[in-house]
Amino acid sequence: MSFLDRWLPAWILLAMGVGLLLGRLVPGLNTALEAMTIGQVSLPIAVGLLVMMYPVLAKVRYDETRRVTGDKRLLGLSLVLNWVVGPALMFVLAWVFLPDLPEYRTGLIIVGLARCIAMVLIWNDLACGDRESAAVLVAINSVFQVVAFGALGWFYLQVLPSWLGLPTTTAEFSVGAIVGSVLVFLGIPLLAGFLTRVLGERAKGRDWYEEKFLPAIGPWALYGLLFTIVMLFALQGDAITSQPLDVVRIALPLLVYFALMFVIGLFASKAVGLDYGKSATVAFTASGNNFELAIAVAISTFGVTSGQALAGVVGPLIEVPVLIGLVYVALWAGQRVFPNDPSVPTDRTRETAS
Repeated sequence: MSFLDRWLPAWILLAMGVGLLLGRLVPGLNTALEAMTIGQVSLPIAVGLLVMMYPVLAKVRYDETRRVTGDKRLLGLSLVLNWVVGPALMFVLAWVFLPDLPEYRTGLIIVGLARCIAMVLIWNDLACGDRESAAVLVAINSVFQVVAFGALGWFYLQVLPSWLGLPTTTAEFSVGAIVGSVLVFLGIPLLAGFLTRVLGERAKGRDWYEEKFLPAIGPWALYGLLFTIVMLFALQGDAITSQPLDVVRIALPLLVYFALMFVIGLFASKAVGLDYGKSATVAFTASGNNFELAIAVAISTFGVTSGQALAGVVGPLIEVPVLIGLVYVALWAGQRVFPNDPSVPTDRTRETAS
């Protein structure tokens, strides 16, 4: 592994600490960063995510995505985990852990509805999951996000609680925020990655592209990740440190959610006959969430100082360290859960992937 990869957990902890310090010690930084938005999209975070995602999407062999779209087990399982199991599990956990805090509970339910279309790509890449499968599943999630987010929000915040005799929440979700999130955080880097692959191979050939160009841009994915973490913690450092007990209560169901979704995704994939590469991809796409969309929806619907917005903010702050930990769990479990599977990464394949 490269020096950057080997010490990635340390860099992430350092980035979190730097972000918290900046948010607490630099006067007016939060206000300045919050002012740099277009619509509900934070420009600093958008830049970090785009820099992070571009190298990953440039690695995808787009001419091989047909084999993914023909795999009904992969597509069917991913859809069920993302749009049935994930939202239902977050609904249950939100009510179990936060029965007395309706604002935080609603915020968590919104996080559960926002399926991941961005950062999951880097977790999958670090775990040596199937890149082509990840690109296809993320694209499918983006389509379902536009179509299903509002309907599921209505169901889980109003219909299902009413059936169960629980308090309901009225919320109107902005279709524009959903579409904007998909276009910015998936559309731009996906188009850039696709064009880079096509034009690079056409000009220099696949060998040059994969052996020379990709290793040169690869580290930028992690630079973008670290920059995004610093920006997230700088934006929300004051809220996190001023309400630590609330953050802990929100964090507990999130920890359970990420761990359960990953384990369910990994073992359900193995049960239906998928190899390690595809199983890791299914597990990470099921575990991650589109935090930018969740935060944007919570702010536009309930306000920037609302409990729903705080719950949305805590989501990625817990997701980042937990999912980087799950990358190492996936790499450790590969040989044990998928013995004799050629897609299980070795030290050499991990070095090549980096």
